[in-house]
Amino acid sequence: MALPHFNRVRQVTPPRQRSGGLSLVELLIFIVVVSAALAGLLRVFVQATVGSADPLLRRQALAIAESLLEEVQLMPFTFCDSDDARVDAATSVADCASGADAHGPEAGENRFASPQFDHVNDYHGYAMNGIVDITNTAVAGLAGYRASVVVASAALGSIAAASGDALRITVTVTGPDGASLSLDGYRSRHAPNASL
Repeated sequence: MALPHFNRVRQVTPPRQRSGGLSLVELLIFIVVVSAALAGLLRVFVQATVGSADPLLRRQALAIAESLLEEVQLMPFTFCDSDDARVDAATSVADCASGADAHGPEAGENRFASPQFDHVNDYHGYAMNGIVDITNTAVAGLAGYRASVVVASAALGSIAAASGDALRITVTVTGPDGASLSLDGYRSRHAPNASL
């Protein structure tokens, strides 16, 4: 026996589809999040821009200190002053005709004109406001910097400070922003009469 076939039409309602866009709430949340991110990013750029001159001032101060330190280190380091008649033969301070070379320049010596500094010790206490070269010509753009030099006996390895055979040279440079930078170097006497 055959069963009657019922054709039932089933009516299926299609699911609701969203329209292709953002709702007002989603759009407002997006704007708030992006605004917060941009504000943070802008703050980083502002800080980087404000601080961008600082590294330039520090690099310039370091270049000045290195240059002045090298100038001092290249000076002769002998028992006697370079003007002493026995400077080439002296093997100790006792051999000097005029005694040991003292810290600081001798009377009348300066960095620029005759008689010029002729010994490492002559630079002790040297200072300049505005950077000038060895001919006393102002270096363009460096008028706001100051530099000073201190030379002192120092212990270095097996060399005792009291022997006077090692010197510590400290160059301090102050930039236009008031920040100071110090650079230390050493000069030792390896032979009785070390001119270099």
